[in-house]
Amino acid sequence: MKNKKILLIGGSGKVGSFITPYLLERGYDVRVMDLSTPEHDVDFIQGSVLNPDDIKKAIIDIDSFIWVVMKSPQGGSVTDQDLTVIKNNYEINCLGLHNFLWLSQGEGLLSGIYTSTMSVHFRDRDYFSNEYDIPLDTPSAYGLSKGFGEKICKYFSKWFDMNIFAFRITGPRNRAEWIEERKIPRPKINHYKRLYVTDEEDLASAYINGLERLNTGKGWFQPIFIAGDENQQSHNLSTAKRILNWRPETHKKIGN
Repeated sequence: MKNKKILLIGGSGKVGSFITPYLLERGYDVRVMDLSTPEHDVDFIQGSVLNPDDIKKAIIDIDSFIWVVMKSPQGGSVTDQDLTVIKNNYEINCLGLHNFLWLSQGEGLLSGIYTSTMSVHFRDRDYFSNEYDIPLDTPSAYGLSKGFGEKICKYFSKWFDMNIFAFRITGPRNRAEWIEERKIPRPKINHYKRLYVTDEEDLASAYINGLERLNTGKGWFQPIFIAGDENQQSHNLSTAKRILNWRPETHKKIGN
């Protein structure tokens, strides 16, 4: 049986670069679609999610996708924005995503993971009880458009039988960054009450488990909290455990 081919849209960026080595190690055949060349030796399509011809080239012979495109990100506690921030976020998180999902389902590419963000929520709260009870109440343009992106994914799941996870990730970090930031008292990181950073290996294992779970059923959409909060002091990670069999594990290996 051939290796499963995964398309990382925006895979030359931070999150894509973190998880690519773990996907390769697991035996996945990885293709990256991005405007910039990826740092890893993988199949590469240079292109934009705003160009339908680029998308059509990128989705050929792909089994599942991981959407990790991001431009002009913001935290989930700010209202700061300008016309460039607004334009970038709506073009990528809404128009580009809709382009991609429409063309993908037309070619039979029906499963994937949409990288959302915990910033779809107003972040200045102590606890995130579950993915449905906490409203999409972000003040940021980035979080707002990411939340609209989740609704676009849900639309394609309902009407085009696609299987899509929306991973609401928080604080993705490489190993060195993760170790250093874990030393900082959480109430003092940035402007949040708490920011739980997520190690690259924990992040990659969530995506890998998600890809494996996408093989069953059809026509469903599920948002999932993914956070390096092993004691669940701020995030209820029970959905990730139940559906993905995932929880943060790096702290056990590093002793941090």
